[in-house]
Amino acid sequence: MDLDVISIRRYSPGFASITGPGQFWYSLILSTRESSRAPLFHDVCAYLPKHNELYVSSNIVPRANSSQLPIILISRIHLNRDVTGAVQTVDWQKLRSPDNMPMPAGGAPYREGVLYCSQGNTAPDTGGLYYMPQGGRPEPVVTSFFGRDFNSVNSVAVASDGSLWFTDPCHGFERESRGPPQLPCHVYRFDPGSGDLRVVADGLGRPHGIALSPDESTVYVTDTDAVRADASRDLTRAATIYAFDVVKRSGAPFLANKRVFAYALTSIPMGVACDGAGNVWAGCADGVEIWSAGGEILGVMEVPGGVTSIAFGTGGEVFLCAEQRLWMLRLKHGAGADLMSDS
Repeated sequence: MDLDVISIRRYSPGFASITGPGQFWYSLILSTRESSRAPLFHDVCAYLPKHNELYVSSNIVPRANSSQLPIILISRIHLNRDVTGAVQTVDWQKLRSPDNMPMPAGGAPYREGVLYCSQGNTAPDTGGLYYMPQGGRPEPVVTSFFGRDFNSVNSVAVASDGSLWFTDPCHGFERESRGPPQLPCHVYRFDPGSGDLRVVADGLGRPHGIALSPDESTVYVTDTDAVRADASRDLTRAATIYAFDVVKRSGAPFLANKRVFAYALTSIPMGVACDGAGNVWAGCADGVEIWSAGGEILGVMEVPGGVTSIAFGTGGEVFLCAEQRLWMLRLKHGAGADLMSDS
């Protein structure tokens, strides 16, 4: 595969509703492949349109001193646009994650900043969801399940009612950066207004990415159980996107009717996102695999090295994290550009 080319593999005519009838435009925004080769573009991938900034967290970066635990860095990328709104240049700032928010993984735009998933470290009472406002320090939102430490909070989706849906796999313990699990690998919902924290799904091997459908009637969760932290694989285990219905009983939300929505074509589905038409996008080893809301595979945007996280921008922009590279797609106006969700 050409390392400088993103290509399209179509499986359904419906893929044209996303890409348009012809070619789409893409650009390599940033790369470390030619220099440090550090995997700085791994997760979070939260776009703040008001500030015209993109926030991305790295994969694990080893320390110069082998006796120190590895760290995760946060990139703040300001997009400089011309009068037409097109990105011309970027200003890139690398930040060390704050001490009170160790090992940030996924995240989402929230209020006037970013809501981060902190995986925590070997110390107790670390990890959870933290809100980091523009120019401020992280503020804890929820940091335990009634006094029991979360495992390694990984991904979060913010609903229109302000509730937070998040996954909690055991990645940190497997990487020896977190203590033994105190809880199963759950999916949670937290309401910051009422303080209601509940387990909404269990029985998953390694719940990873999470997304809400546009009408918020469906929650999608990826299970990456087929690949372990040491990169070993068991192809008989889940590499699956599950769908759940959001239902209310006695006025309270529950997840029901768990079902297989899709099985990844290549390796495991990591970050997951829904566009405004309800199509489901997943970062996989071959790039971005895209399914219709009915679970039909529409096509693949083949990205060199695969994709780990996805964020929608404005005017049909899609940002793709690919470990050592950060890409931006711009879909044709009138096609996928009108379908993108800016959440």
